[in-house]
Amino acid sequence: MRHFGHIAPEIRNRLFHREPGEFTADSPASLLSVALGATLYSPATRPRLADDVVKQAQHGVASMVLCLEDSIDDADVVGAEENLVAQLSALSAREEGAAAGQLPLLFIRVRHAAQISDLVRRLGPAVRILSGFVMPKFTEERGVPFLEALTAAEAASGRRLFAMPVLESPELLHLETRADTLAGIARTVDKYRDRVLALRLGVTDFCSAYGLRRQPDMTAYDVQIVASVIADVVNVLGRADGTGFTVTGPVWEYFRAQERMFKPQLRNSPFLGRAEELRTALIEHDIDGLLREIGLDRANGLLGKTCIHPSHVLPVHALSVVSHEEFSDAQDILRPERGGGGVLRSAYTNKMNEVKPHRAWAERTLKRAQAFGVAGEDVGFVELLTAGLSGDN
Repeated sequence: MRHFGHIAPEIRNRLFHREPGEFTADSPASLLSVALGATLYSPATRPRLADDVVKQAQHGVASMVLCLEDSIDDADVVGAEENLVAQLSALSAREEGAAAGQLPLLFIRVRHAAQISDLVRRLGPAVRILSGFVMPKFTEERGVPFLEALTAAEAASGRRLFAMPVLESPELLHLETRADTLAGIARTVDKYRDRVLALRLGVTDFCSAYGLRRQPDMTAYDVQIVASVIADVVNVLGRADGTGFTVTGPVWEYFRAQERMFKPQLRNSPFLGRAEELRTALIEHDIDGLLREIGLDRANGLLGKTCIHPSHVLPVHALSVVSHEEFSDAQDILRPERGGGGVLRSAYTNKMNEVKPHRAWAERTLKRAQAFGVAGEDVGFVELLTAGLSGDN
């Protein structure tokens, strides 16, 4: 699979200076953690779950979480497990061979560690289409049993399985326990580093602890108690010195128009003469707030995003594409002859690139380029959004 693979090749050729690379569920973890993109959550109770997975893959979704936790009622867990096993078994049977490579990366969000080994056993050969498990309310104490169960399930099935811990516990939010909790999480995920694909942020649970809910014209970063946790998680777990992990952006909860208190957050200028109707549609569906939050995610060291609606996927992917200017700067910084450091003027003549301080940024940028491609010199997110929407029709 590849990002923007649902768009016709001739359109991709026009949009991209360098097209997104292909990847499969068996690709290296270093690539998959960047390529997750917009991870779409779906309740495991959906009666046509297998069809849903295929449909979303055709619309550009590259990773999905099939949820047995907060998205379903406690009374529905047994039925949801049965449905999940049946749907994944049916999906495996119909997607054998080359077509299996077109499926999204599939993860199951479980409630407790015992579900991991039980579900892998019940799936049998169908485990081949599963990439791993999402582990809720992750702390050192609760996380170790999850990771031990994952390791055992991997050995029993012979299938590589990844963990995606969700950082959302009250101990992480509360100031008096945050440092110890973060240190414990760091110890745990470092011990199981080869198993941990990415760390996910459960911002809805953070807000819940204080009876808060952000409005559609506010981002997670406008809620200061949430922003402080994000900063501390990235500080400890998202470092660029080889000890860090991919940390994904928080969920955006809105997908229909709401009454607004503040002005729309999309400027007119990027849309003038080209896609004013697109701008209006984005505002009407509260996507302008999502776009702003994606930008703040990137600025704060997060990559990818948890999504609960298909309309959120394309904006996440469009804003994950590396701009031609970013790519040019990254390449200049990483030229072998620049190994000794120094300062050079950007090829775009609008900034200075400092080789040593900007090296980690440049390396991350080229990894993102491998997964999401490099836009053409005159191509911006408006063109990517427009083409992506056209590709879905």
